[in-house]
Amino acid sequence: MSQAPLLDVNGIEVIYNHVILVLKGVSLQVPERKIVALLGGNGAGKTTTLRAVSNLLEGERGEVTKGSIELRGERIEKLSTSAMVERGVVQVMEGRHCFAHLTIEENLMTGAYTRKDGRAAVAATLDKVYTYFPRLKTRRASQAAYTSGGEQQMCAIGRALMANPKMVLLDEPSMGLAPQIVEEVFEIVRDLNAREGTTFLLAEQNTNMALRYADYGYILENGRVVMDGAAAALRENEDVKEFYLGVGGEGRRSFKDVKSYKRRKRWLA
Repeated sequence: MSQAPLLDVNGIEVIYNHVILVLKGVSLQVPERKIVALLGGNGAGKTTTLRAVSNLLEGERGEVTKGSIELRGERIEKLSTSAMVERGVVQVMEGRHCFAHLTIEENLMTGAYTRKDGRAAVAATLDKVYTYFPRLKTRRASQAAYTSGGEQQMCAIGRALMANPKMVLLDEPSMGLAPQIVEEVFEIVRDLNAREGTTFLLAEQNTNMALRYADYGYILENGRVVMDGAAAALRENEDVKEFYLGVGGEGRRSFKDVKSYKRRKRWLA
């Protein structure tokens, strides 16, 4: 990736509860105004990587014990989460986590809590969020608890946008959503990237969908990066097709056949 990175993660190790090693030397770069995908199955280390960047590890009794994380050249491992928000880095948690008793609009406004640029600027951002998520404008007076999973995911992303971020860390945006809604969410992510210049680092198990919209991808397994490259190249890579998309040279493979990757990881040879 030739462009100077907005985010540079260099060889980090993360340990939980002082004993559980989860990330084992993860390195990645996120250029400004790009969409970068973290791919891999459950337990691969995707969420932990995002939390290391946003400094949410402490609440999970985790810490970065080796390596470095830089945002625009500044070391950020010791910064608070609020300091990261001030620097324009906001995370959308896995599972959406909307405030169930608040309305959609009240949820959105909580994202602007740290803003210091005045009510008019916040109102303009709210209008922008409603432009990207017209469904939220329709449901803005509804309690979040009574909206659909797709609407809650849109609300969670919109709430992050209310902080006026430079980079959004998006954790499993497709989880629990119907395919049509997943595509709608990813289209909005692409629009935000193209029109607003928002940088995205997204963790996603839906490899096929993520590689359609990302510029670059990193595949994690067991806390390590096992492959990375331009999204278009990864989509055409035979190992990725076979092991993550379930399609090999002879057409679609059964789950039992695809699991054979555990015995022969060609990319680690």
